[in-house]
Amino acid sequence: MKGMVAAGDPRSAQAGASMFERGGNAMDASVAAAFASFVVEVCVVNIAGGGYALVAGGDGDGDAAAYDFFCAMPSGQSRCMDFREIWVDFGGDRQAFCIGRGSTAAPGAVAGLCRMLADRGKLPLEVVLEPAIALAQDGFEISANAAYVFDLLSPIYSDTPEIRRLFQPRGSFYREGDWLRQPDLARTLKSLAREGPDLFYRGSMAEALARDHRARGGLIVAEDLRGYRVRRMEPLRVPYREYEVLAPPPSSHGGALVGLTLKLLEAVPLELLRHNEYDHARALAHVLRLAAEARLSWEASDGHDAERARRFLSPAAAAPYIRALQERLAEDCPPPAAVAEGQGPSSTSHISAMDAGGMAVSVTTSTGEGAGYLLGDTGVCLNNVLGEHDLNPDGFHRAKPGQRLASMMCPAILLRDGRPVLAVGSAGSNRLRSAIVQTISNAVDFDFPLDRAVNHARVHYESGALQLERGVSPDTADRLRRNGFQVNLWREKNLFFGGAQAVGRLDGLLSGGADARRGGGVALG
Repeated sequence: MKGMVAAGDPRSAQAGASMFERGGNAMDASVAAAFASFVVEVCVVNIAGGGYALVAGGDGDGDAAAYDFFCAMPSGQSRCMDFREIWVDFGGDRQAFCIGRGSTAAPGAVAGLCRMLADRGKLPLEVVLEPAIALAQDGFEISANAAYVFDLLSPIYSDTPEIRRLFQPRGSFYREGDWLRQPDLARTLKSLAREGPDLFYRGSMAEALARDHRARGGLIVAEDLRGYRVRRMEPLRVPYREYEVLAPPPSSHGGALVGLTLKLLEAVPLELLRHNEYDHARALAHVLRLAAEARLSWEASDGHDAERARRFLSPAAAAPYIRALQERLAEDCPPPAAVAEGQGPSSTSHISAMDAGGMAVSVTTSTGEGAGYLLGDTGVCLNNVLGEHDLNPDGFHRAKPGQRLASMMCPAILLRDGRPVLAVGSAGSNRLRSAIVQTISNAVDFDFPLDRAVNHARVHYESGALQLERGVSPDTADRLRRNGFQVNLWREKNLFFGGAQAVGRLDGLLSGGADARRGGGVALG
């Protein structure tokens, strides 16, 4: 076995794993999987989004690095902006988003993935793009998960005539088992293979995007694309048990908040608790409630650079939260009043990869929910990051030109004795924090195999309600209710609880876990 990839779709995972047979490493595999995800998970992520990544190990245990290639605020102006509100029904909960060209931020995905490949990959871009090109050109069968997301986001993916032609060629959305081809996107990917990332930032794609926005009410101008830069930084480092957790610094807010959540969980004597029974579920509720409280404090503070994130994670800064946790656990009472959290984009996807040489790569990308239009005949869908209320807390279009939008995305890598043993991350809006933390804890604290660590029933605390996924016992739910918790016991496993993907060698053997909630897959190379 040369390596393993876990991704949000089995075909993305297989695209990544095929790079090992071509002589590639975990970086080649993760980049190939990410580009494939832009094809087969097009209703969740696309090539004009952004994201974050971590790499550690391999190549003589090269230095760990975090990559920030999230979307940036454009600098253009429009007298008649294409920017409008739509509502999406998530089943019992309706949420507003803004779409149109005025919702599209300067994309970073192509720049980020190509920079990662140039820094630590072994294979040329044209080889790494082959699986994505084949999937776009030859097509693929629509999965049940993709069909569900198309239905969910139907107001977006039917907003303009050109996007309807692609995704509703017979007047209705593709259903499970239908075959989707994207020949225009295949041509764009072939051009990318020939020209490299300059195609999107200085070449014909950049010109087309700037021209489209100038003519049709968008904000992106050529200078926004020419000036876009990937940030390569030192990761945040958070001790957890005998491990060290690497997480992305700002503009990711998720790295600091996942780090603090783990610090809180470390203060719980999990070795004395039975998994997902009353005491464990209660402890998770208090940990997640305090992390939500910390989020408000973090976001209200001035400045969100890496140094501030490290201070936020210092023992002195974490101590008040740990004391509060210990007091609440000792009192055996429900959490105090609810803390309201914004949702953030749920259209994210994660890829984890590890190779036999010891390199681990963790990549999370997002497109918001999609902006509802295509860029001419390129087959490229665009992001609506500027139309997400949670990513624009000061109001829409108030960020400074060039400023990175903040995100909860948090790809992570665990080190033991300085070497990577786990790459993990999740999709799922603000649920991704609880998904990542519980996956890590399941594997580290409860010795679950990775597939079980990823797919076991989860607990999530949000806005005063304790959400218990199917698999948590009714007895536990009843006892929590009797002790004052507002409890919702789900009847099924649901993508509400995130979409985690993990690859690791915690016991020395390479293994993986893909989240069935989002139709994930693991592939070997």
